[in-house]
Amino acid sequence: MTNTTPTTPGFGRRLVSMIYELLLLLAVLFIASFIFHLIFRDTNAVYFRPLFQFYLLVVMGIYFVWFWTHGGQTLAMQTWKMKVVTASGNKLGMRQAITRYLLAVMGVLFLGFGILWALFDRERQYLHDRLAGTRIIKIEG
Repeated sequence: MTNTTPTTPGFGRRLVSMIYELLLLLAVLFIASFIFHLIFRDTNAVYFRPLFQFYLLVVMGIYFVWFWTHGGQTLAMQTWKMKVVTASGNKLGMRQAITRYLLAVMGVLFLGFGILWALFDRERQYLHDRLAGTRIIKIEG
């Protein structure tokens, strides 16, 4: 008899997946940066740096939200057999995916507190998952 209750992947597995995700994201941001610099050639302008940082934040958001709402897995999550779902196990909607992304960004910016939260959480979920009503599950196959 098989266990139908989804399990939470271990912290190490999720950490390795995040490192892999970072490498993939660097490639996406490199291409996005190249396009941005082609459009805005004056890198010494006062508005350039905050506009560029906001642009990269939006590009990352589009990347994550699109994958989370179209199958629940980024490329790294597919490789490491993980999926993000709602707390009840359903597919994420656009609003919930955006909320998860923004909360994750804040958790990482606060010295990674949102990630380290998983070490102390009773279900080993990240803080942004707990607050957004989502969870990462291990998929079989």
